[in-house]
Amino acid sequence: MDTTLKQKLDKLPAVPGVYFHKNSAGEVIYVGKAAVLRNRVRQYFQNSKKDPKTAALVAAIADTDWITVDTEMDALFLESEMIKRYKPKWNILLRDDKTVSYVRIDMKSEVPYVSFTRTPADDTATYVGPFYGKAAVEKAVRILRRVFPYYVRPYDGKKTLDTDLGLTPGIEIGKSSPVEYKRNLRKMIKYLEGGREKLLVSLEKTMREAAAEGRFEEAAEARNQLFGLKELQKKIVFSDKEFLDISSDQALKELQVFLGLEEPPRRIEGYDISHQSGTNTVASMVAFINGAAARSEYRKFKIRAGGADDLRSMVEAISRRMKHKEWEMPSLIILDGGATQVNAVLPILAGTGIRVIGRDKSGDHSKSAGVKIYVPEKGLIRISSGSHVARLIARIDEEAHRFAVTYHTLLKRKNLFK
Repeated sequence: MDTTLKQKLDKLPAVPGVYFHKNSAGEVIYVGKAAVLRNRVRQYFQNSKKDPKTAALVAAIADTDWITVDTEMDALFLESEMIKRYKPKWNILLRDDKTVSYVRIDMKSEVPYVSFTRTPADDTATYVGPFYGKAAVEKAVRILRRVFPYYVRPYDGKKTLDTDLGLTPGIEIGKSSPVEYKRNLRKMIKYLEGGREKLLVSLEKTMREAAAEGRFEEAAEARNQLFGLKELQKKIVFSDKEFLDISSDQALKELQVFLGLEEPPRRIEGYDISHQSGTNTVASMVAFINGAAARSEYRKFKIRAGGADDLRSMVEAISRRMKHKEWEMPSLIILDGGATQVNAVLPILAGTGIRVIGRDKSGDHSKSAGVKIYVPEKGLIRISSGSHVARLIARIDEEAHRFAVTYHTLLKRKNLFK
């Protein structure tokens, strides 16, 4: 270990966070989470016996950076996002696939139950994830069960110990109904997907309106959930990352400088178009808040114009999005496309202060190819594929593409059975 790295390790804080091991070229080669950064990161460099793979990783580490968060659970969700962004080779080499986990809830079932799986099936269930660290995410969802009681196995109508402990919705004893249960499950899913702040506002509104109209049981339920979630904020901060120090994300800092923004972009939206020979044309909108995917903010558009004209479809999508003043406005928009797409939507964004760039994927598609972006003031620019900015832009663009294709496939299947 060189002197510079040793001095840096001496500054590690004793708080939860996510750390980034880098090689001599500055490439992120491993992302990990820690309940106590100081203890976890220093373990890598202690003279204890290590398995061959870990020893090889340590030998490749030339630098380490970190982002601090409020809780261990917050570190869990931030680690998941950063692994998706950087795709570090050593996470793939060292990770046991059994630690990757999704939360599965089959909302199509009359009485759903909550479970965990390593591999999502091609079914109608809702899957939240993936998360890296099965035990940690199971612990988080178990804590949420105190606020949103749920079943952990197929419903059979029988009373159990969990019923007496208040950990089930109590349909089996007439305490709740399947409709009420599903309503609460949707709240939990929203919380898990990053909609914590909006859910708290919604619960407070429900509590006040129900009390004013004399629906006291509904008001009491909303009050209990509201107070319960506020208490859990001390233990769990999920994927909306409201408590992250935005200036700690190197990609956001570099993007601020690159685009000449007054501050790092808090909210970035990515857009893509998907269709098959002009049929079932859709547009996707994904939202990243403070550099992390905020799934509860994702939106999809069934393009009314239809056809195979991607440019016209993109203009329609941005036009329709800008009419939704109730949605938080982005600092930056990233389009799938180059100069043509960006210049086509500039008039729609005139006077809003929203910046727009395009990811141009034409040309070199080799693994080492840089990320090309079109910036109105600068033209087409190639960024090194390993840079923090390139990783963030690629992550947002690829997520927009995935979301668009998923929606297009859903529409195509529905139309097959009409």
